[in-house]
Amino acid sequence: MANWNDTDQRQGFGTVPRAGDAVARQDTFDAGLRKHMLSIYNYMASGVLLTGIVALLTARSGLAMTFMGGGPLTWIIMLSPLAFVFAMSFGINKFSKATLNIMFWAFATVMGLSLSTIFLVYTGESIAATFFATAGAFAGLSLFGYTTKKDLSGFGTFLTMGVIGLFIAMLINLWLQSSTLALAVSFIGVLIFAGLTAWDTQRLKQEYQYLRGTEFAGKAIIMGALSLYLDFINMFLFLLRFMGSRD
Repeated sequence: MANWNDTDQRQGFGTVPRAGDAVARQDTFDAGLRKHMLSIYNYMASGVLLTGIVALLTARSGLAMTFMGGGPLTWIIMLSPLAFVFAMSFGINKFSKATLNIMFWAFATVMGLSLSTIFLVYTGESIAATFFATAGAFAGLSLFGYTTKKDLSGFGTFLTMGVIGLFIAMLINLWLQSSTLALAVSFIGVLIFAGLTAWDTQRLKQEYQYLRGTEFAGKAIIMGALSLYLDFINMFLFLLRFMGSRD
């Protein structure tokens, strides 16, 4: 005998999904997104901290002085960070998450060795002031990229081409030694990496919907941290040319 008091709670074909289910799914997505982005920021901040500690200790040990001699060691220290970036970027599908993790920390370390020479050029007070100014600017720009409804994807190609042009201008100025060109390059460099900070943040946020729950998500956190790390460090270095007081 049928029990007419029983209520079928199952959602049948053609039934309109309940609003509560959609809200719950959105809440789950938002929580996952916040966790994903927080992991990226934690990685990035830890990498910057490691770089700063290595740079300071290397400068105080006197080892940084040997990096300014212009010999083979100087070029190795200068080019090693770039080699790590290319290796991680092009080998992301080949390397495991554990390997990428080791490479990220190794990159942050050799970057610290490379940046140790700034303590021989600028005063510690001006380096600290520039660092905190960069941190404040980075936080504001990243927050803008995370919260804005404006699609920033169209700026990506423009900013990437700007980085290439910036690099070419810096190479040219190695021979010209023009203070005017150096100042212009520094100003444009700050603007480009400020734009990249906002753009990369939005890009990383948008990528989460395709990465969540996949094996690639862990790798994406490391590579996302690398992108934001590069934005921060480059913006800091270009800004240091304006704010830095030389010894």
